[in-house]
Formats: sequence, structure tokens, C-alpha cells
Amino acid sequence: MMLLAAIGVLSLHLLFSVSYSSPPENPVSCGFRGRNCTVLNSYGAFSDRAICRASVVAYPTTENDLLQVVAEGTRARQKMRVVTRFSHSTTKLACVDGEDGRLISTELLNKTLSVDRDAMTITVQSGVSLRQLIGDAAKVGLALRMAPHWWGLTVGGMMSTGAHGSSWDGERGGTAFHDYVIEMRMVTSAPPDQGYSMIRTLNRSNFSELDAARVSLGVFGVISQVTVQLELMFKRSITYITIKDSDLVEMVEKHGDRYEFPDIMWYPSQGEVVYRMDERVSINISGSGLYNSVLYKAEDSNLLEFQRSRGMTYHGFPVIGNHSDLMSSGGCLDSKEDGLATACPWDSRVHGQFFHQTTFSIPIENVKEFISDIKTLVKIEPKALCGLNFYNGVLIRYVQPSFAYLGIEFEGMEFEFTYYRSRDPLMPRMYEDFFEEIEQMGLFKYGGLPHWGKNRNVAFINATEKYKDAALFLKMKQMFDPLQLFSSKWTDAVLGLGGDLTVDTEGCALEGLCICSKDVHCSPIRGYFCRPGKIYKAARVCTHL
Repeated sequence: MMLLAAIGVLSLHLLFSVSYSSPPENPVSCGFRGRNCTVLNSYGAFSDRAICRASVVAYPTTENDLLQVVAEGTRARQKMRVVTRFSHSTTKLACVDGEDGRLISTELLNKTLSVDRDAMTITVQSGVSLRQLIGDAAKVGLALRMAPHWWGLTVGGMMSTGAHGSSWDGERGGTAFHDYVIEMRMVTSAPPDQGYSMIRTLNRSNFSELDAARVSLGVFGVISQVTVQLELMFKRSITYITIKDSDLVEMVEKHGDRYEFPDIMWYPSQGEVVYRMDERVSINISGSGLYNSVLYKAEDSNLLEFQRSRGMTYHGFPVIGNHSDLMSSGGCLDSKEDGLATACPWDSRVHGQFFHQTTFSIPIENVKEFISDIKTLVKIEPKALCGLNFYNGVLIRYVQPSFAYLGIEFEGMEFEFTYYRSRDPLMPRMYEDFFEEIEQMGLFKYGGLPHWGKNRNVAFINATEKYKDAALFLKMKQMFDPLQLFSSKWTDAVLGLGGDLTVDTEGCALEGLCICSKDVHCSPIRGYFCRPGKIYKAARVCTHL
């Protein structure tokens, strides 16, 4: 079987290319006058497949609008949550409790407020997309050093979930977007004598508040605007190579030490690995490469139902271009309406990709053993992880410690597994036990920190116990929002404040809503029973017998 998009998956084009498609649907839909609303993510389903409801949605355009919206909610003691234009988190960050809560959309808080070339900073509203921020900075010769590969995220969304890039080069800055935020303005609830809402300015003069709010899960209030530290534009040189994974254990650290922006795509069942050799070069070197990942390009909606390997390759390496043109992509977002003839690959309005994501970061001292454990599982059943090939393998990124109280606490590596999810929540997957064992090994055996915007519910079991500053975060949360108006049952559960992350229902382990402890949590009628893991015996997984 040809390596699925080994190099072509991240097709880097020397000439500009444009992808048109129907833009994603707004995640919020409401009845008359913006009331009786529902919210979904862009995939059409949260981790528990719940449809989240709210009584009303507000679309502020200015900070003053935002003050008024939060004041109205506070006066009414109404639960509030923030939702972004595209809502790409699989976790229930956008869900408000009950059906009488208030959604606050940042869709229209989408303006770049200022760019200071001398100070090398940019100030934007929280609904500004990563693409807009990168582009507006580039217009004056400035660059944001670190960000995710996907530009459909908003500034507020990145701040709330800890979105990041890939690098071990700590001398130049952190790995996460929030590491480059030097000031933010946030609207929070306030006492009646202060008008029920207030603006808080968080900057270097109050590090504890700023570090608490860098990754906030939206439980402090609504981010109004942020100021981000930039640097002078530079160029990058990118080469991809595909080789056997026989020495991956030995090479994984060396690769991270050698390049400033490395990552790895690993295909365990095929025994192959794709190394991204990505480094900074002089701005004077010629090259105008553009990053246009096929992961984020528009696809013919008729093809999305049976997407398969195209066997694409590209041989024009290295690709050299401006950092702003090579760091991120997402062509399917910025498009004209075409009646769903084309769409983003995961658009829920067409029968496209539907998947689980398990994403966690583990300390570097545990990485080699974790990779070895996965290889051992593949030896037991070589076909077990073939399903990863359809989702571009295991994405491995390099992460550094952050000042954020709920950020990464160590130098390590993030492993992202994207794999098939049935449209039927009670339908088990082939080799389900292998994926569940890997999930539990990474999170519990090797102390993985879950990505706040991804993952199934089981990833957040006892999550805050892994953060040394969790108590400080909760103290700041109480100070910012003493009435708990911006909290939800889901955020309380993941922060260890009460409520249940898991359930005890038929088939709950199939969706990651529990770790199985009895057979009914799997699917005994289809031959799946709860059993120990194959090499990690503490794991409990749904095994086909």
C-alpha cells in the first residue's frame, strides 16, 4: 500500500493556488430574533454527541458591546459561554449549561486594531483568525514565530485551548501561541456597583493573572483583545523525507534538536516515517513557496464519502519562502458559496470525515519507551493501526514548557492520533482495543497532558492533578468569576470541581465516555468484551473475541 500522502499530504506549492468551496456553516443556529439557539462544532458532534442549547446568542462588535452583553448576563445571573466563528474544538468548550444560558459569539470581533513595527507587536480583537493575524503582520514585514498549522482558529480560541506549533528552540520563544501574548484585555462579570461587568487588563505588570489567563478554557470571562509579540520576517526552508521507522526511537530527539520547526508523521503499520526538516534561513535567499496542506483544502463533496489515498508526491525540495506563507494553511475556509459542491473534508453537511482525536504531550524522558510500546503492539497485530493511514498517521510535534498555569510543563512531544469514528455510537471499531490501549498508555502510564481542545472525555480524568499550578489557576478563576457564570458542567468536570466526565452506560467505552469496567461498556452483542491491555495490563479495553 502506498504511503498515504507521505509528502503530498502537505503539498507545498511554489506557485500560488486557490481552493474554492462552500464556507463552513456557522456553528450557532437560532430561531426568531436570535433566540432558542443550538451550537455544534464544525464536525457536527461533540465528544458525547450532545446538542448544546442556549436561550440567546449575542454578536458584539466592540469592547463596549461586549461590556453590555456581559453586564446583561451577570445581572440576570445567566450562564455564559463564548463561541467562535468556526468552532473547531471537539471538546464541549462552547456549551453552556441548560437551555437558558447565553452564547457570546466573537465572529464580529474580527478587527486588527494596530500594528507597531517599531515595537514589533500587533493588537487584535479576539475573533481575529490566525490567517488574518499572520497576513496583517506580514504586510509590514513582521512575523508571528509560532502557531498551529491550521489557520481557521481564532485568537481567543487559541488562547482558550493552548494551541501550539512545534519547536524545541527555547532560546527564540515558546511553542504555543499564548507564549507570545504580552497583554490581553478581558471582559468579566463585576458587582452591581461596577455596572455588572468590567475590563481587566492583564500584562507583564501582573504576571500571575496573565499566566493564569493564557490558557483559560473560557472560564474567566471573554477575551476582548490581545497584543502579540512579533519579530522581523524571515524565510524557512522545508524538506520532507520518507524512510523506514526502524531507527525512530534513536532519531526522534536528534530531529527535534536539529531543526527549528520540525515535526514527524509516523505510519506505524507501514513501518514508515515522514520527517519534516524545517529551518530558518536568510531573508535574502530566493524562494516564494506557499504552504497549502491538502488536509485543509476544499474537496469535492461527492468524493468525501470514500476518501482514499491519492499517492501524491512532490519532488521540488527544499521549498523556501517567507515564514508567513509556510507556517499555516486552510484554504477551504476562505471560499465562495458553491452549494456544497465542495467543502472542508470534515464538513458535517456532507458525508465527509468523522473521527476521534486523541492528543496528548508526554515528557521527553518517556517518549522512547512510548514509541517502543506502540511498535510492540504493531508486532502483535501489524494491521491494527492501518486505519491511521487514512488520517495521515500519527502527528508528532515538539513542545516546550510554558508559563501558562494550564500549559505544557515540560520539554516533550505531542502525539496526535486521528482515527475512525462510527456514525453509530454503539458500533465498535476494528482493533478498537489497540487504540484504547495506546490512549491509556499515553495518558496514564506516561503522564500525558491532554490537549484542551481535542480528545475524548477519558483523556481528562484527573487531568488537573498533573498541573503543579492548578490550584493557582482555580484561585484566579474564583477571583475573575466569583459567580461561576462562565463555567459549565463540562469545565467543572475537567477542572476537578465536581460532576462526572464519565458515564456508566451501554457502549460508553466505544465513544471514550468511560474506561470499560464491565462488558456492557463495550459491545458484547457484537463480540467486544472488556479485557486488560495486551502490554499495558492496567489498561481496560474493548477487545473482539
